[in-house]
Amino acid sequence: MALFRLHVSLPDRPGSLGLLASAIGAAGADIRGLVVLKSEDGRGFDEVTVAVPGTDPSDLVEVLGSIGGVEVISVTPID
Repeated sequence: MALFRLHVSLPDRPGSLGLLASAIGAAGADIRGLVVLKSEDGRGFDEVTVAVPGTDPSDLVEVLGSIGGVEVISVTPID
């Protein structure tokens, strides 16, 4: 598994983070860390460290991008 740091934006409302976490698990990835960075203008901004099967996070990014209101801002590999 490869580690990646995702910066994501999602609606700042109850259940949004749970939906994101469930989608990460359903995609076969494992959350290794989570930092809530800020909330502004009805949006939450989080940093999620994930372990992804293989070395390519594009399937995970696609799954997360398909969730209404979720935007993957950046993906950074962690060595």
